[in-house]
Amino acid sequence: MASKSLTSQYKPLAIASGFGSILGSGIIVGLSATITVWQIGLHLSNSQVGVISGALTFAIALGSLLAGTFSKKVGLIKTYNWTNLFYAIGTMICVLAPNYLTLLAGVIITGVASGLDLPISMTVISHDAPDDSTASSLVASTQIFWQIGVFMSYVCAFIVSKMAGATGARVVFTILTAFAFITWLWRITSKKFRTFHEEGDKRQAVKGNTEKSEDASLKSVLSGEKNRKYLAFFFCILIFYVCWNLLANTFGQFQTFTLVQAHATQSFATGAGIILNFISLAATMSFAKAAGSKYRNVFFFIGILVQLAAMLYLAFSSHDLWPIVVAIGAYNIGNNLAGEALYKVWTQESFPSEARASVQGFINGFSRLCCGLFAFVTPALVVQSVIRYTMLGFAGLIAVSFAAGVIMINLQKKYKKEN
Repeated sequence: MASKSLTSQYKPLAIASGFGSILGSGIIVGLSATITVWQIGLHLSNSQVGVISGALTFAIALGSLLAGTFSKKVGLIKTYNWTNLFYAIGTMICVLAPNYLTLLAGVIITGVASGLDLPISMTVISHDAPDDSTASSLVASTQIFWQIGVFMSYVCAFIVSKMAGATGARVVFTILTAFAFITWLWRITSKKFRTFHEEGDKRQAVKGNTEKSEDASLKSVLSGEKNRKYLAFFFCILIFYVCWNLLANTFGQFQTFTLVQAHATQSFATGAGIILNFISLAATMSFAKAAGSKYRNVFFFIGILVQLAAMLYLAFSSHDLWPIVVAIGAYNIGNNLAGEALYKVWTQESFPSEARASVQGFINGFSRLCCGLFAFVTPALVVQSVIRYTMLGFAGLIAVSFAAGVIMINLQKKYKKEN
């Protein structure tokens, strides 16, 4: 179990990395919640709105896929310190955007920076943390900040919703700009972080992970001496996360749409979204406390079973409004007990430190590409006439995710004994 004193000592690093998660969810939800405002203010066509939304998804995927390359070519710590300055530049371009092309450019720059930051931030935590238990606890805690970012974006978008033209959207993006700029300043000026990074370098050198070995790529790790172990870890985590993320992205992007399809008012649907976000936050905080303990796998099994029950309930319920609300609430608990935070921990625990950014970046990027493609057909899958079959399909995805997770747990036990 992670030492409370060590976790507390390194908590500022987790918070600074967590700020990147706030910005990551902030740009996704912030754009989603204000896209109609941008459309009115800049006189965008429906196709232009679709291109901007899709561009963000694919830009985040691109940034994630480039994380390993940047960590090797630019340096892990340097990338960590400077990424959010480019995020701030991207969002400021959006704030000042007079037309479609400028807004699109700003969204793409922000998306790439956001995609870079998540795998890099997680790798820096595991690089600097003094032991695996502390690293697991700190990495899991960053998921709390992702939920905070979602909540903040919804609240900000609600507050500015009555402003004329694109003003409300510009205010939301100004807040994101300020937050990114503060995060950048904190990371580059903190003497404590500099000490953490230097101590982390020394520990990695003792383990044999010197700077020269940081040229390790995803390909070299999966085809190297221990490729059988790493391939097994990689495919289990990839399958688990892609299956989980297809559901999470669907409910994240189309939760309000699903409720409105069940004849909820827009006010009820958005209000329910805020309340359900609190439920997600509570579940995430519970998992973060258990991430470095022997109870982590218990949370996994509970979370998967709750998600499965929610999907089956949605498949066979009356599809009236309140059954859907209850099912989504249950799902929001389950998917945070066995979801992204667990995926981050598994990735950081299972691979050499010099390859973690590449591995997590690839899985993040591939998953985001899958979600972006799936979003094209999602609206047709969550309407009342076919939602039962869709939820049965989602239950099948959860079953696959469950199987991959069980194999992953057993692999960790197996190789821990061998080591």
